[in-house]
Amino acid sequence: MTSIQDAAQSLLKTAIGLVPARWLPGGSPDPLMQKHGLIGAPVSRLDGALKVRGKARFAAEVPMQGLTYAALLHSTVARGRIVALDISAAEAAPGVVFVMTYRNAPRMASPALMNTKPKAAGTSNLPVMQDAEIHWNGEPVAVLLADTQEQADHAVTLIRVTYETAPAITDFDAAKGSTRVPANILGEPPSIERGNAEATLVQAAFQVDCTYATPAHNHNAIELHAATLAWEGDKLILHDATQMVNNVAWTLSQIFGIKEEQVHVRSPYVGGGFGGKSLWNHQILAAAASRVSGRPVRIMLPREGVFRSVGGRTMTEQRVALGARSDGKLTALIHTGTAAMTPHNECPEQFSFPARHLYAAENIMIAQRVADMNIVANTFMRAPGESIGTFALECAMDELAEAMQIDPIELRRRNEPAKDPTSGNEFSSRHLTEAYGRGAEQFGWEKRSATPGARRDGEWLIGMGMATATYPYYRMPGGAARIRLTADGRATVSTAAHEMGMGTATVQTQHIAERLGLAMDQVVFEHGDTALPPGSMAGGSSQTASIAAAIIAAHDAFKAALLKLVGNDSPLAGLKPDAVEARDGGLCSSEEPDKHETYVSILRRAGREELVAEASAPPPLEAQEFSMHSYGAQFCEVRVSEITGEVRVSRFLGSFDCGRILNAKTAASQFRGGIIMGLGLALMEETHRDPRTGRIMNPSLAEYHVPVHMDVPKIDVIWTDIPDPHSPLGAHGIGEIGITGVGAAVANAVYNATGKRIRKLPISLDKLL
Repeated sequence: MTSIQDAAQSLLKTAIGLVPARWLPGGSPDPLMQKHGLIGAPVSRLDGALKVRGKARFAAEVPMQGLTYAALLHSTVARGRIVALDISAAEAAPGVVFVMTYRNAPRMASPALMNTKPKAAGTSNLPVMQDAEIHWNGEPVAVLLADTQEQADHAVTLIRVTYETAPAITDFDAAKGSTRVPANILGEPPSIERGNAEATLVQAAFQVDCTYATPAHNHNAIELHAATLAWEGDKLILHDATQMVNNVAWTLSQIFGIKEEQVHVRSPYVGGGFGGKSLWNHQILAAAASRVSGRPVRIMLPREGVFRSVGGRTMTEQRVALGARSDGKLTALIHTGTAAMTPHNECPEQFSFPARHLYAAENIMIAQRVADMNIVANTFMRAPGESIGTFALECAMDELAEAMQIDPIELRRRNEPAKDPTSGNEFSSRHLTEAYGRGAEQFGWEKRSATPGARRDGEWLIGMGMATATYPYYRMPGGAARIRLTADGRATVSTAAHEMGMGTATVQTQHIAERLGLAMDQVVFEHGDTALPPGSMAGGSSQTASIAAAIIAAHDAFKAALLKLVGNDSPLAGLKPDAVEARDGGLCSSEEPDKHETYVSILRRAGREELVAEASAPPPLEAQEFSMHSYGAQFCEVRVSEITGEVRVSRFLGSFDCGRILNAKTAASQFRGGIIMGLGLALMEETHRDPRTGRIMNPSLAEYHVPVHMDVPKIDVIWTDIPDPHSPLGAHGIGEIGITGVGAAVANAVYNATGKRIRKLPISLDKLL
């Protein structure tokens, strides 16, 4: 295709008026799909002022009468059983209210795993403090309640425990000697084979076959894992730092043998989640201790406690082999490997997912195995699977491009698929080549030298690298919303969704105001409470579209209910819901906008003080018809000291294709935040575990390194802003796409600077000297 044709095609795709706008539950066009007003505007976060003034109350800040403070004692062996347990000194310590161990804990059912039951929030299906068995180094063996946190922290150190140890697998290299095939990988088959990739690889004109390794990572959100709770008879009131209020309520009801409606979970603000704010032992133990003691409990894990009892990203070893013809077309794509896991959870770190959907290849082999270890259960951590799967795949693509002496972007363009390579489904929306082009132009990719080490500034070797970013976006089933309109023309929209700092409340307020034809200050968005209509969890880049679908459904019900009140004297008399739209604080005819009446007028004539409408989102059937993903191109420039091996990221640009952007300010923040987390993944993050004992050796931010201001350059982000016709509001999830591809972009830039391929993260000094 000529450059003129390329430009014409780009203009055609980016012309908003030419993009089909279809997403409504019935398949008809959504009038807001292309409307430019509040939607897309760079509105500052509504919760920002509350947070900087300290008026946003988090889980560990809720007051309760007679509150006690909890501290956990963690096991010091990886596997075995308790044979002696002395709590007498702790019980006698000042301020101690109650000490709970397996001997006096109430009987509780084991948690259900979130990957096996749709409403569950459990990360492990082990019984919690029900027997003397120990399953990992760090498992809580006692919970102590005291009148102050200082008293609890002191008294818990007085508990004496003796263990009888049992053989444990705590070393990943040893665990890889005995692997198994999981039943599924988050609902997808663990292996996919099309053609004969191994045989084709051997015959390919160009080939690479490499092994890549990634370490364990731990969650380190600013807000520590915390809960404040109390029992009111058989009802549990829980203020929790969680990403899934409804799932936590259901799971706790099963554990304690009560009805789901007897568990009231509130979580209006969460200080960072990234996948780790689900249900862990600390909430269960605090609820159990509160039930036995009869006192309210606050539990806030110290940073070390988060490392000991909250899981994160697990270790992987991945093989990527690529074979190509002389024209650059892939004839073989192989992505196999092993992830560490525990026998008591189902989170196999889906590192092979990008290879299933990114590139056209004539022969494909995908296979994942797991190696069971006696460690804390791993769980989701920002872009689980894809963040580290793209490291392996995109480094291999760079290695193939070098072997073929072809530009890395051009190699990717030549392997752009027309349909999903493994499912055969049409893509719901894919403008990745535009993201490549726009990103390369703005970053100055043409200045990159294909010869490693060709650019330098004194002792600093300068290199440039790029990689593809990808993450699926979902619309979760089961979400609902309620719209309440009052006689003064103000609206409150309610759903049990979450605000973790990414701008959910702000974006949905923009959406609601636009959909109802109101100003933003006339709208209240209620969230984070199981007393509200059930909402989607904040995860899987799914919440924005899921909430939007529920609001659209509720708005349809709202319009229908409102039109029943208008009466014969209204200019809206006789109009059907699909013939009206919201404007200027009321409804008007879609074809004759002058036929308009305000909400205040409609309610006054009907003698109503309020109107309430509630509805559930339709099932997400679009996921069965289309391959739905966000995309991006990550561009990185590094400077590497030839003397010390120090790596400094000097420039970074992310060019994204993520459907319609609903808030330019919060979206840019999300993209940058993901990229910064990706820089940590590439250069410093690593959980060190003693292979002899399974004990985590760097359980603090003094020893577990994450990027700080001096590590992060100015980050530019751009996007296509092309609506997806198969998604509510045309939007994709953007919370996780930013981290994907970053590890590979950095590694590829380091190679371009130094000529050294680093295939094991993090890219530390010792690997470059």
